[in-house]
Amino acid sequence: MLMFICTAIAGPAAASQSQADLAGQAASDSDGGLLQGPLSRTPDFPGPPADWPEKSNNPTPTLSSAPNGAPLKIPGIPGESVPWSIIVLLTALTLIPSILLCMSPFARLLIVFHFLRQALGLQTTPSNQTLIGLSLILTFFLMEPVATNVYQVSVVPMESGQITALEAVTRAEDPVRHFMAHYVREKDVAMFIELAKEPRPASVNDVSMRVMLPAYILSELKAGFQIGTVLFLPFLIVDMVVAAITTSVGMLQLPPVVISTPLKLLLFLMVDGWHLLIGALMRSFN
Repeated sequence: MLMFICTAIAGPAAASQSQADLAGQAASDSDGGLLQGPLSRTPDFPGPPADWPEKSNNPTPTLSSAPNGAPLKIPGIPGESVPWSIIVLLTALTLIPSILLCMSPFARLLIVFHFLRQALGLQTTPSNQTLIGLSLILTFFLMEPVATNVYQVSVVPMESGQITALEAVTRAEDPVRHFMAHYVREKDVAMFIELAKEPRPASVNDVSMRVMLPAYILSELKAGFQIGTVLFLPFLIVDMVVAAITTSVGMLQLPPVVISTPLKLLLFLMVDGWHLLIGALMRSFN
């Protein structure tokens, strides 16, 4: 009786153990024996939805090339190419400031101020930016009547639609030509007329801008150097006197410029040099 009871209890346990061994053997056969038992089962993860877009291996192009030799288009930038007229206009705009400065007293004023700085023995005071700014302000003061005349003669009719842009440029030449004719030398005009092989003009209005512009620049350079040379002479005398005195007393090791520079500055301030110089320059253009 006791053996029958033990056999009845041990029977189901042995059956469940045999089933577990069979499942582990089947899992080890499927994964090569790396995992054993219940751990060998792979969890079922949900896959991607059916409506997801498929991933493309080709990158999105940034430039679209057109066939049959068509121009290349860049997305976001309108138009196909830059017209040559815009390039020529932008190039001309970079040259306009230099041309306008050469048609004004700016060159003469700047040359005189540089001569003054050299005569005083100062290398960097006033600075180049200061001298250029002062020359620009004085140039604006002198050219303001001419600019007003140009605006009334050419710009106002063009804005009202009475004349075209080319006619406005032609009208603007007359006030500028008359301004330059007051300060240009006849010798320089005659030289450029001969070089250009143009007929002798009967009046100022007959002189072309091709001749007037270089003649005016040459005359302004000469006038600037003349004023600068005259301005240099008083300070040169001070340098010579100081050098003679220091040499006569035996101060050979002391540079004369150490003594002459303060004396020249003192002389320039005592006579109110800036007031006299600017006043003389402005009166030379009346």
